[in-house]
Amino acid sequence: MDFFQSVDGQLDDALQTAPNVITNDQQVRGMLTKRAKTLHLGTANYCWFADPAKALCPKLAGTPTADQPLIGMCDSARCPRATHHPRHRPLWEKTVEQNKVFVGMLGRRQRAERAR
Repeated sequence: MDFFQSVDGQLDDALQTAPNVITNDQQVRGMLTKRAKTLHLGTANYCWFADPAKALCPKLAGTPTADQPLIGMCDSARCPRATHHPRHRPLWEKTVEQNKVFVGMLGRRQRAERAR
């Protein structure tokens, strides 16, 4: 028991000195309240639309003054505002499998399409 209590004490010390550690539910609710207008949930990614000038979708759409993301136009592989999480993985895996099947069905006459 002494060993486990010493480990708990070390963890408590680490939590107090670590930056950006949320230690209770009230702090989580406060953080989410502040970020509620910033976080947009998408099917394939999450968008943290805090600074529209850094988002890619308004630039692609030609609407640089947009106040909300165009989540359907998101190029999440290139946008610095997009994040991917484990819950998005099945969608990405399904897309990869569908593309493999599609490319595998291309005939010999469609070499350019196969390469593309």
